[in-house]
Amino acid sequence: MDSVIEAPATWQQEIFSILKQGGVRQVAYVPDVGHSHVIQRVHADPDMRGVVLTTEEEGVATVCGAWLGGQRSVLLMQSSGVGNCINMLSLIQNCRFPFLCLVTMRGEWAEFNPWQVPMAKATQSSLEAMGVKVLRASRPEEVAETVRAAFDAVFQGGDSVAVLLSQSLIGRKEWERSK
Repeated sequence: MDSVIEAPATWQQEIFSILKQGGVRQVAYVPDVGHSHVIQRVHADPDMRGVVLTTEEEGVATVCGAWLGGQRSVLLMQSSGVGNCINMLSLIQNCRFPFLCLVTMRGEWAEFNPWQVPMAKATQSSLEAMGVKVLRASRPEEVAETVRAAFDAVFQGGDSVAVLLSQSLIGRKEWERSK
């Protein structure tokens, strides 16, 4: 990743701070603009390791492996990747691993890509069907407290929690045409 860290929204800075202060050592992700600030900060921090994935389901196993190795980890993904994780989430439930996932939503507010809409509609119910508690932040002032609540439920309570970060937080995505 580029060494220049973009100027983020306050809520993005708060997410990184919560993870850092909470002792997260590994952050697994499929590259996503909505998570770009956190990803850049992780790669710039010598105490944290960013783990680039080829598919989101690998992230479930990575988070579990980190826990077995004595480290806290979090999975970052887009809502479209939740469908890729459904079967692998059985690992979380059967082995009772603590699991924290931050999901940037697509297919909601001002979505230009119709292929994102079906999974957006199914994201919450899919996670809940696999035993993952779902919290949602739709406004910037909700993000820190929601992520902090999820963090505590996971790493103090041993729960599995996904925080859905509304598409309106990230802003309108537009299709870029090549010139």
